Amino acid sequence: FWDFLILFFCLPVVIFNEITKKRLLGDMSCRIVPFMEVSSLGVTTFSLCALGIDRFHAATSPQASARPIEQCQSIIAKLAVIWVGSMTLAVPELLLWQLAQDASPMSGVVTEYCAMKPSSNLPESIYSLVLTYQNARMWWYFGCYFCLPILFTVSCQLVTRRIRGTDKKSECRGSKHGQCEGHLNCTIIALTVIYGLCATPENVCNLVAAYMSPDMSKQTLDLLNLINQFFLFFKCSVTPVLLLCLCRPLGQAFMDCCCCCCEGCGPDSSSSESSADSKLKTEMSSSIFFDKPRETPPPLLGLGTPC
Repeated sequence: FWDFLILFFCLPVVIFNEITKKRLLGDMSCRIVPFMEVSSLGVTTFSLCALGIDRFHAATSPQASARPIEQCQSIIAKLAVIWVGSMTLAVPELLLWQLAQDASPMSGVVTEYCAMKPSSNLPESIYSLVLTYQNARMWWYFGCYFCLPILFTVSCQLVTRRIRGTDKKSECRGSKHGQCEGHLNCTIIALTVIYGLCATPENVCNLVAAYMSPDMSKQTLDLLNLINQFFLFFKCSVTPVLLLCLCRPLGQAFMDCCCCCCEGCGPDSSSSESSADSKLKTEMSSSIFFDKPRETPPPLLGLGTPC
């Protein structure tokens, strides 16, 4: 759902800005778009960590095959913690960016862009915190949003494989439960690989921009920022498709929902025939267990067949 929000809101704003050189929604988009993008990184990071913990609990559970299904309230609580935590960590992005204008020396056309510059109208304490965040932003990105999910997922997978290989090797091999667990582990690994491949260019560009920004032009920095954003959009578009393809129950439920919506979910002739058939069978079965004869013959139902 968060990937859908990124594609629905951030992608049109970025494309509109690149085409018209005007910022859609003005200063608000300069603050909302980075906030949503950083929140998306946090949601993905903490979701991968939560999935890694879940796989570890599944591997260390004494009765893995009889493990009860988690309650919906527990899942919603975990999602709320992930979302609220991600949005809280992304709050400095709202105070870090602001709208700026630049006139071309050749044509004189005024272009709008988002500058990473805290507003001087902020209180002194908040202003100092935002400056500290700006100075540590590159390493915070690299440590929390890149190294943490990859290392956490790799560690959980290695520990899970070690436990399954030593304790439950004879039980899980070839069983239906073992195949299901294998599919889930492959899904988490695939999500981590996609996230790592899409997040690597942004971290490389951040390092290059941090140490070589005086020698690089503004156009080059804007191009690198645009490439990073489109890698994020690519990740947001590939992740749901990957989930639907690898997670078979989720994909089957999604296809059933789409087919139901395409057919209208309304009562059709086949459903009416099946309901009439079931009604006829019910009346016939009820006549077997009651000795009292019927006063009136059962009504003839049109089943739509020659018989």
